[in-house]
Amino acid sequence: MSASWVVVGAVAAGGVLFFTLGMLANRLLRPSAPNPEKLTTYESGVDPVGRGWSQTQVRYYLYAFLYVVFAVDAVYLFPWAVVLAELGWVGVIEMGIFLGILAVGLLHAWRRGALRWTP
Repeated sequence: MSASWVVVGAVAAGGVLFFTLGMLANRLLRPSAPNPEKLTTYESGVDPVGRGWSQTQVRYYLYAFLYVVFAVDAVYLFPWAVVLAELGWVGVIEMGIFLGILAVGLLHAWRRGALRWTP
């Protein structure tokens, strides 16, 4: 039992050592020539103008929601299809409930107009 913990400790110590050596090599080998222009704040290559605070638009939440609907659907459908014979009708019913919930989300996105090509 203790031998397996020794292996876990050795892997953890190796990971910490690898990270430390990588960061040390980065600090020693990188060029460093700071100047005021390099130290200014920028966002996506655009110089900041005005105050640093601005209201964030949250209208893209619907696209993130659609991604979750389709990605989660794909992630759960493939393993379910592999073990469907073992699950039987209970698995079919549970997946039907799951797909029904996802269909409600897709219906919501369709009614909001998120599936149209033009805004």
